[in-house]
Amino acid sequence: MTMDKKNPQLPEGIAILYCEGAFNTTYGKTAHGLIRFTQRYQVISVVDSKYAGQDAGEVLDRKSKNIPVMGSVHEAVEAARAAETPATHLVVGIAPDGGRLSPQARQDVLSAIQLELNIDCGLHQFLTKDPEMKRTAEQYNVHLRDIRKPPPRDKLHFFSGKIEEVKALKIAVLGTDSAIGKRTTAWRMVQGLEDAGYRAEMIGTGQTAWMQGAKYCIIMDSLVNDFVSGEIEHAVWSAWNDTQPDVIVIEGQGSLMNPAYPGGFEILAAGRPDVIILQHAPMRKEYDGFPGYRLHPLGQQIEVVEMLSGKPVAAITINHEDIPREKIPVVCDALQQVTGLPTVDVLYNGANQLVEALKPYLEKRQ
Repeated sequence: MTMDKKNPQLPEGIAILYCEGAFNTTYGKTAHGLIRFTQRYQVISVVDSKYAGQDAGEVLDRKSKNIPVMGSVHEAVEAARAAETPATHLVVGIAPDGGRLSPQARQDVLSAIQLELNIDCGLHQFLTKDPEMKRTAEQYNVHLRDIRKPPPRDKLHFFSGKIEEVKALKIAVLGTDSAIGKRTTAWRMVQGLEDAGYRAEMIGTGQTAWMQGAKYCIIMDSLVNDFVSGEIEHAVWSAWNDTQPDVIVIEGQGSLMNPAYPGGFEILAAGRPDVIILQHAPMRKEYDGFPGYRLHPLGQQIEVVEMLSGKPVAAITINHEDIPREKIPVVCDALQQVTGLPTVDVLYNGANQLVEALKPYLEKRQ
């Protein structure tokens, strides 16, 4: 699903995020992204009975977001009505392996429809193809929106070489694994660059970036393979052609060596970045969701990225999972010593250090 060139009027709804059983795990990354940042919705609550009664931001990042976690969809709807901010949408915030709803999650979504909520879902399982979902939505006059539904093939783009017209500095945020924080780092980088006075555009490549309101967005894993490179190229070229930014930041997908999600190759080949930022989780020993598949060493991953792209990795950004907060600077310093690259946690420390690391590349473009 490719976004239109012009953003719709945002926010477009008041949203409850459904994340039952997945919040604060790698399977809740869609909800996590929307809690941290979204222009598309006004997020008012999260559903996960495990964390009911807590603040979603406190659970996720130890920072209050005034977004309560509720025990059920019904409880969330009632609380919103009582607060005189009635919800308009239930956004499916889970991202399970295979992209399908569990029987319980499916029932919860049906309940939300009966409570007259529109449903936005980014899973591979299309709600609009489910006869019961469709019938119930029609009965309650609500809209089902499958974010991952692929666009018509006659609307897709094949790689043409027009990427060479793009004069902005192109930065790809790749990762050493899936579900490791690439999108969050990309957004923080865009915001940091803008704060430093640069004009920056984000290229979203997944359903969560679309839900966050990315102006230029494709959903890579919904596309026919022949058109993936062309759609990446077209999104980057469109951002350049429309707005002439100083910098274009491309969100990565998967990782080069993840056995199930080997994303990144098309971004390097078709997006043709000038520089790469590599996101890494230092405490992660195995590929996400695949016990026994050891994560390739960071040094090897840097070498492979640079060999394939012919471009430098400019900095390492870390995912601080399983790292005590007071140890984050120590871990960053150790990685910087080993790799010789600036290393930063943008969630805790912001993007200023990252912007400084990129300035030599930015100055070459001026």
